[in-house]
Amino acid sequence: MKELVIKKCLKCRALVEVLEDCNCDNCGIRCCGEPMTELKPNSVDAATEKHVPVYEVAQNSIVVKVNHVMEEDHYIEWIAMAGNDTIGKKFFRPGDNPIATFPYIKGSKIYAYCNKHSLWKADVE
Repeated sequence: MKELVIKKCLKCRALVEVLEDCNCDNCGIRCCGEPMTELKPNSVDAATEKHVPVYEVAQNSIVVKVNHVMEEDHYIEWIAMAGNDTIGKKFFRPGDNPIATFPYIKGSKIYAYCNKHSLWKADVE
């Protein structure tokens, strides 16, 4: 099953989605002169219930939600789904309702990115 790989620059906070990374020694994606760090989902000490995406199945789709504040300085920037040969993503701004609809693909992964607490993931049953 396809996984979403996100890397972040620890200096300028730039994010990149990696389609295929280099496996050479002393190589890989760099920003601000340094290697970018791969984000590990659910690895930040924060309230799980406010960050891990949840979903409901509605016919051939899933409706993904995140129970999170959407304030100017703290919000969900995007929700994504990766499964089989499909990756979908929806972006949000402060004040939006963080809800996205994607095709239902059993075994896919859903992700949410919080601007303060990084990347979160759940599996679709």
